[in-house]
Amino acid sequence: MKIRILALLSLVGFMPLVHADDVAAAAHGGGMSSLIMFGGLFVMMYFLMIRPQSKRAKEHRNLLATLGKDDEVVTQGGMVGKIVRDSGSFFIVTFAEGIEVPVQKQSITQLLPKGTLKSIC
Repeated sequence: MKIRILALLSLVGFMPLVHADDVAAAAHGGGMSSLIMFGGLFVMMYFLMIRPQSKRAKEHRNLLATLGKDDEVVTQGGMVGKIVRDSGSFFIVTFAEGIEVPVQKQSITQLLPKGTLKSIC
């Protein structure tokens, strides 16, 4: 009886549906391999994306902690200036003689060696 039903289903074109149950039953034991694959992807994402970004953020926090008066810096916009004073969450930076601009501390990207401004201008 079962052979006749399978033959009829194969003629009609439903054979893939009959074999789908067998494939699902065989794949049911592969749950552990899926878990291992997911874990491997997480480890790869951690080492390729999360860890380098947190390392860069830590370096930037250390840079901001070491900045003070008379340090020459570069802002995110590419402006080069000298820090005049610290006012809370802002640095007052002079970009030219007599031009002092408040700049958010987070927008300072790089500390330049002393004397860089004189060598550029």
